[in-house]
Amino acid sequence: MILALVVVSKTWQWLRHLGAPGLVLLGLADNSVVPVPGSMDVLTIWLTVHHRGLWWYYALAATAGSLLGGYLTYRIAYKGGKEAIERKLGKRRAQSFYGRFEHWGFWAVAVPALLPPPFPFVPFLLAAGAMQYSRGKFLGALALGRGLRYSIMAGLGLVYGRQFLRFFDKNTKPTVLVLVGLSVIGAIAALIGYLRVRREGGGASHKPVGQPA
Repeated sequence: MILALVVVSKTWQWLRHLGAPGLVLLGLADNSVVPVPGSMDVLTIWLTVHHRGLWWYYALAATAGSLLGGYLTYRIAYKGGKEAIERKLGKRRAQSFYGRFEHWGFWAVAVPALLPPPFPFVPFLLAAGAMQYSRGKFLGALALGRGLRYSIMAGLGLVYGRQFLRFFDKNTKPTVLVLVGLSVIGAIAALIGYLRVRREGGGASHKPVGQPA
């Protein structure tokens, strides 16, 4: 337990030291099939507080990391098709997300990407891939939602940053350290899942959503 805490603490320090590249790496994990809600928000605010003139840079890096991680999850679902997603989420739950996606389309990705935790986001990424939604529209929706979200987070860092750091250092640092450690596990799980699906091949036979017939 102590060893795990030390590793997680070192990981958090490493991500902070990396700055924007750390946000990209964390974004890969946070948008994986094992997400870590809130970790990207915390790191974006933390970096903005310490480098106020670069708030836009950190918002952009966080968005880029989310795009990479989200696209990886999308491709896993795209390759695996509906059957693979239903095995992971359960048929009833998967059908619920399919219905929302068919109704809202573009906004079924953009709006959840903007909303804060604990709102579930990864199932919408999986639904987009399983239904073979247009890649261009998917990336556009994800960029819009995440771009707005992390711009807001950076703005909060500019306005309330010092208060946030005092609260964070006093109350929540151990929790966030655990979350960062779990996000590393999430990144590894996402990569293994992607390689497995790619090796097995397969895919859905249904008509893609968001693309012409």
